[in-house]
Amino acid sequence: MAFLCVKLIFRKNGSFSSQHIHDSEAMRERGIHCVVDQDREMRIANPKAVAERTSH
Repeated sequence: MAFLCVKLIFRKNGSFSSQHIHDSEAMRERGIHCVVDQDREMRIANPKAVAERTSH
């Protein structure tokens, strides 16, 4: 755990970079996005393709 905090402690304004797919430039260049974004795009393109469950 201490090794993970080294960057935070010893660098001014140290922080962890985002690990989300949508924040990665390399993934955006390849056209890869997060599953939540892909699901949203699919639902907009074809709203009847997937019916949401409202009750169990």
